Amino acid sequence: MKKNILYIVIAVIIGLGAGWLIFGNSSDNAANKDTSDMSDHDHSGESAEQMWTCSMHPQIMQPEAGDCPICGMDLIPAEAGADGLAANEIKMTENAMALANIQTTIVGNAKAGDDDGMISLSGKIAANEENNTVQSSYFKGRIEQLNVNYEGQQVNRGQLLATIYAPDLVAAQQELITAASLKESQPALYKAVRSKLKNWKLSDTQINAIEESGTVRENFRIYATVSGTVSEVMAAQGDYVNQGQPILKLSNLNSVWAEFDAYENQIAQFNVGQKINITTNAFPNKEFEGTISFIDPVLNNSTRTVTVRATLQNREDLFKPGMFVTGKVEGATQTMENTLSVPASAVLWTGERSLVYVKTNPNEPVFEMREVTLGNRSGETYQLSAGLDNGDEIVTNGTFTVDAAAQLQGKKSMMNQQMMQDESAMMGDMEMSFSNAFSSDFDKALPSYLKMKDALVASDASQVSAFAKATSEKLKAISTDDLGTMEKQHLTKSIEMLDAIANNDNLE
Repeated sequence: MKKNILYIVIAVIIGLGAGWLIFGNSSDNAANKDTSDMSDHDHSGESAEQMWTCSMHPQIMQPEAGDCPICGMDLIPAEAGADGLAANEIKMTENAMALANIQTTIVGNAKAGDDDGMISLSGKIAANEENNTVQSSYFKGRIEQLNVNYEGQQVNRGQLLATIYAPDLVAAQQELITAASLKESQPALYKAVRSKLKNWKLSDTQINAIEESGTVRENFRIYATVSGTVSEVMAAQGDYVNQGQPILKLSNLNSVWAEFDAYENQIAQFNVGQKINITTNAFPNKEFEGTISFIDPVLNNSTRTVTVRATLQNREDLFKPGMFVTGKVEGATQTMENTLSVPASAVLWTGERSLVYVKTNPNEPVFEMREVTLGNRSGETYQLSAGLDNGDEIVTNGTFTVDAAAQLQGKKSMMNQQMMQDESAMMGDMEMSFSNAFSSDFDKALPSYLKMKDALVASDASQVSAFAKATSEKLKAISTDDLGTMEKQHLTKSIEMLDAIANNDNLE
């Protein structure tokens, strides 16, 4: 025991001596400089503004020293205090700015342009469901041959679709042959049998052929009743189908729907019968004119949008279902003096909120994320109803690069905003409590943990892994029934780290 104490004392003395040799002179110089500057500067407010953070979790910011609520490490003075940055500000180098081609623009009042008063909508082409038809089997049987069997296939009216073996039709044919021999004496029976076959969509020609030949046919053909494009194949060759069961779905693409998503705050700008100009990526130099034929009366709760639909003639087969289109509608939007506008490239949309990056220091590349409320979109600009002030400088090119830099620095960003909110809520209740039984069981894990520490000091990787495994096993054996949620999270995280150490042969 005395030998260990001696080693510790020697290590402390050597450490203090090395620290004095390395930092002594610079500390003395800094102290002299600070002393000389004390008369010129008032530092009374600096300590009050000092923030503390965790070296492993830089998103943690506290006004006083303590432990990290996530990993338990001692907090250190935040670098933001040294750089003069606020907690959620980031600073980029001039080189990084140039490589990412980051550009900024000063926000000002909206100006009239070529697209002034025009509302831009994004959407896609869909099949006109009013022109959809289903080709069904008119009798029960087995599909012996399916002549139309893939989507996109063009079908003409009267074209052979399938051949079906129908036992019920075999019996009906026999009735027809028998009734044909009695049609002079029992014309009503003969007429009823023919009507029965017509209800199964057999033509007069087919019925006459059966009657004249006197031969029963086992397989019957189904023909298309309309022309169109196959949008769905609903049966396969060899399937048994019931009477009325769908076989194919056909879409007539002579007219299609252009369906657009309109935001909740834009609904008042649209009316049925309103003209809409449509462009596509496939034909960027062509503009098509349509008319709004339908506005969905139900709002989509997940996207907060409504569907605005226009019907387009497609005689030349230019529009394909699924094709992306852009529509421009002349709405009632008017430019006002107090309306701010920003380029669309400056806005990051997370699905629930819209974000921009503001340059907070006009002389240095310092940025801060800010949430904004969007209004209508006019061309390539958004009108803002809240979030920015006239004269703010925002990032308009390279916004994702700035957001990535904020994420890497552990600052508030588009990707980790929710995570930071959850951790902030968790910081509200940091005090942990343990029962006597838990404390007693936990003490049993400390000897192996301290031996792991000694093995790390001795740079013995195999012993480190062995003692980490032993410590993890003792922690896993502890009952956690009387622990709270936060206590369980800390214990689980400790076990995960110990297991990672136990399975790693790399001492570093």
